[in-house]
Formats: sequence, C-alpha cells, structure tokens
Amino acid sequence: MGAFSNEELSFSSNFNFASSQDLRFSKQIHDNVHGNIYIDPLYLKFIDTEQFQRLRDLKQLGVAHMVYPGAVHSRFEHSLGVYWLANEAVHKLKTHQGMELGIDHFDIQTVKLAGLLHDIGHGPFSHLFEREFLPQVRNGLDWSHEQMSVDMIDHIVDERRIDIDSGTIKRVKDMILASSKFTLTKSSREKQFLYDIVANGRNGIDVDKFDYIVRDSRACAVGCNFQFERLMETMRVLGDEICYRAKDYLTIHKLFATRADLHRTVYTHAKVKAIELMIVDALVKANDYLHISSHIEHPSQYWKLDDTILKTIETAPDPELKESRDLILRVRRRDLYQFCNEYVVPRDKIEHFKDVTAHDIVCSQKSSDEILNEEDVAVTNVRIDMTRGKHNPLESIHFFKDYESDEKFSIPDDRISHLLPSSYQDMIVRVYSKKPHLVEAISDAFENFQLKTYGIKAQVHATPEKKKRRV
Repeated sequence: MGAFSNEELSFSSNFNFASSQDLRFSKQIHDNVHGNIYIDPLYLKFIDTEQFQRLRDLKQLGVAHMVYPGAVHSRFEHSLGVYWLANEAVHKLKTHQGMELGIDHFDIQTVKLAGLLHDIGHGPFSHLFEREFLPQVRNGLDWSHEQMSVDMIDHIVDERRIDIDSGTIKRVKDMILASSKFTLTKSSREKQFLYDIVANGRNGIDVDKFDYIVRDSRACAVGCNFQFERLMETMRVLGDEICYRAKDYLTIHKLFATRADLHRTVYTHAKVKAIELMIVDALVKANDYLHISSHIEHPSQYWKLDDTILKTIETAPDPELKESRDLILRVRRRDLYQFCNEYVVPRDKIEHFKDVTAHDIVCSQKSSDEILNEEDVAVTNVRIDMTRGKHNPLESIHFFKDYESDEKFSIPDDRISHLLPSSYQDMIVRVYSKKPHLVEAISDAFENFQLKTYGIKAQVHATPEKKKRRV
C-alpha cells in the first residue's frame, strides 16, 4: 500500500480515542485496514439489526471480485470503517479547536452515526442496481440509495424502538444527504463543517472516500500512496469550512487522482463492465416474475434484497426465469459478452457529448453477412472524472498558510506544478457483442460510427483478428 502503515494508524487512532472514552463499555472489532475499532452501545443498537447486517451480503465493489478475486469486502466493513474515521475526524477537530467551534457530545454522536449508516440504503452489486437496473425497469423514477438510507433509519428506529432523540435522527439524515440532490440548503445549517465530514457536497473530501480508496486498493492489490492520515492530522476549520494546509495540496491531488485511477483500472475494467451488463440483463428479464424493483417501495421489503438475488435466480426451477438463468450460467462459465473495442471521446467533443446507444452502432452497419439487431449490441458510456466533472476539484478547496494565520485561500494549478493535468474528465465509449460470432460485424459498425461522428477512427487500434474469428 505504498506509504500506508496500518500499524501506525491503529496505534494513533486507538490512543486518541482511548484518551477520551471509557472503552470498558465499547465493543472491540479488529478491522484489516484501521486496526481496532471501538463501538459504543448506542451504535450497536443499529448494527445488531437485520437491516444493518444485510450489508454483509452486499459486496463493496459489486461484481469486481470476478476479475479481482480479492475484492470480496462488503459494505458492512466499509460502514464500520467510515464510522471510525468519522469519529477520528470529529475528535481531532474537538481536540484542536473544540472551544472555538463549540463541538459537543451531540455533534460527535451525530457525525459517528451518519458515518455508520450512510450506506444502509445501498442496493445490490454496488451502483449497478441504482444506475443501470432501475432506469430500465422504472424509467423516470427519482430514486437514490441516500434517500433510501434515511428511510431505512426511520424504519429501524420505529421497528426496534430505539430510544434516540428525534433531533439527533434528523441531523444524521441531513448529514447523509449532504452530498446528494436531496440536501438542505447550506444556509439553513448550523456548524456546516460537520456536514462535510461524512458526505462532503462542498468539495468531495470526506471520510467515506478515505476509507473506500484505501480499502479497495488493498483488496484489489493495485497499490495506494495516498495518505489520508496526513490530512486528518492537519485539517482546520476556518469560516465554518474544513480547510487544509497549502503544503498538502499535492496530497489532496493524490486523493482525487487515486480515485480516478481506481475507476479506470477496477470499477470500470472492461471485463467488469461486461459482467455488469450481463447481470443487468438477467435482473431485467427476471423482474416481471420476481418483482425485484418493487422492493424499493418500502424499507420493510428493501432490506430483504441483496447480492444473493443472483443465487435465487440461478437455482430457481421456474421456466419464467430460464433466460436469466442462462445468462448467469454464461457468467459462471466465463462465456461473457465480448468486448469489441473502445475509444476515448476527443477532448473538444466532451462538453456536447451525447451517450452512444446500440441503435447508433446498428445504424452504422454498412455491408456484412450478418444483419445486426439492437439486442445483439451492448454499449457503455464510461465517464471518469475527479469528482467535479470537467473542473479541477481543487478549485473548490480552501487552504491556509500556517496555524498562525486565519486567512483561507484557493490555489491555482499553475502555482504548484506544470505536470498536473490540464483536463479533469474522460469519456470512454465501449462496445460489446452479446454473441461471439457477431464480434466482427459489430467492430466494423463501431469503426464506421467513429468515422461518421468524428471523421477519424478514434480507437487506438483495430479489433484483433483472433477476437473477430472467435465463435
């Protein structure tokens, strides 16, 4: 993990926490990233529920473990990690600026609870359920896992009769929604900086990213030299906003660059996307019979939905599920949708880019022995950025010179290094053949589409002849 040291973090975290808490009444869990994590009785009331335990059956990276075998960690351990880092962050601010900021027990409790429960409304297979499956079966539905998380919290409190103040729950829910479109206006919040710890809608630096970047990098063995500990040790609140030392500019850049690299090499790996396309097709075909999408209508049903839906489908004898079973069997036997080719959208075309569809590829076919249909082609439009689209994410971050100064300021890239990127967004178009014998015809149509759209073949090289001849 590059410069990351689990032993150092474990010692410093446990020491800081132990100095302000009586650990005799806390449950100890050993995490493979953060070391010993201590959980107070209130938080155990939420953890020891079927709704939270469901997170054990949601893999953090969806189907990525079928390409990266180590990526079998779950949303459960990630949620514990975010809880712990949220605890660390708020305690560090209290230690250094507690009197000035007025951080109290209520603040600490709500930040920790938001960290613990921020993903409790997540769907199966990472973001696939929300971004790929639901739009096909519930077109136009305005649904998000963040909103389901807050609904699930209300459901747990009511069902388990957890004795907790309604003001605490309201603030926890507002913190979880802080980076979503359902968030409150910032002007209506007290102590705005607390809302930036778990889900930072202001500039994207939050403990959720701190945990998943390190955890995912370790699980996939791709390496990580980003050190979140440095940022947590030196962060400071100025003007109700968490700011960072100017000398940590490149450390923050590494945060966003590492996230973008994970998206390119792991989350959107060509084979991972092929498997995702097949899983989505299997779920869509099974939906009318199993009513999978109906689970989102109420938390009392939603908690029953997790990654095991795949095993439910492939072991069911019902003839109505045959097409879905066949697709899952193809995944098991590695008979995947065939990746034909890809191209990166030219930089000057990204701003007005319109998603490429199977219809676009089919309509670009010229002459071939095979007549293509839209259902033979799968297209993914992969957008990779550094959290703020085409904009430099560091433009929205404020820095300070040293601890003697109360001035905060932003830093333009060219004041740091001319080696930093001049563009902050990639758009990659990938095309797959659902049937091996159509790879050549689809590849040719894809090349024609590029010529028609850009006047050039934007792909790096032609589809290999060996792949075209595969049957």
